[in-house]
Amino acid sequence: MMRHNSVAVIDYGMGNLHSVAKALEHVQPGVEVRVTSDSEQIRSATRVLLPGVGAIRDCMAEIRRLQLDRVVAEVVASGQPMLGVCVGLQALVDHSEENGGVDCLGLLPGRVRFFGDKLRGADQQRLKVPHMGWNEVHQNPHPMWRGIPQDSRFYFVHSYYVQEDDPGLVAGSCTYGVEFTAALARGNVFAVQFHPEKSHTAGLQLLQNFLNWDGSSTSA
Repeated sequence: MMRHNSVAVIDYGMGNLHSVAKALEHVQPGVEVRVTSDSEQIRSATRVLLPGVGAIRDCMAEIRRLQLDRVVAEVVASGQPMLGVCVGLQALVDHSEENGGVDCLGLLPGRVRFFGDKLRGADQQRLKVPHMGWNEVHQNPHPMWRGIPQDSRFYFVHSYYVQEDDPGLVAGSCTYGVEFTAALARGNVFAVQFHPEKSHTAGLQLLQNFLNWDGSSTSA
């Protein structure tokens, strides 16, 4: 039995939820977008989006205070398609070195690293931190990239990046002084460092793909 398509955008006070909600409504008119911290609203949605901006310490404190850590773990185990965005990606891994070191949700293996104060490009020119603006993402095969040309540009704003030791989980990579994980995927979870809602055509296509994705890594 097909359910009405609904997306729960998890609200823990750390993200531009209005922007991402409007982008979801734009790419699929009629979709039900729930901006909510209510566990039942999240569990009953067809899909779940975990956003996030700001310091990881504050994000994790609010996630745990609202007991959303349990809910997110349940979503990952349930098979509901889930999209993490920006700090929403970083929150899913094991640990971040930001704020003196913060334990994250530990739902995907990986660590969050600081770009550093002496970051340099291929031409040895100093690179500014945060990494802010458009950059190319090299894709590894995954249905969430459907209709998006290889090495499309997406919009980033971050000073910390995910370092993933298992190359099989890296769905997209980017280079800014160092090569870093731009997208992680495992099972029903797909998470990106960039902001799809700010990434024009490619970003909107990614959101549309999310609204049609069944949570499999092999679906068309």
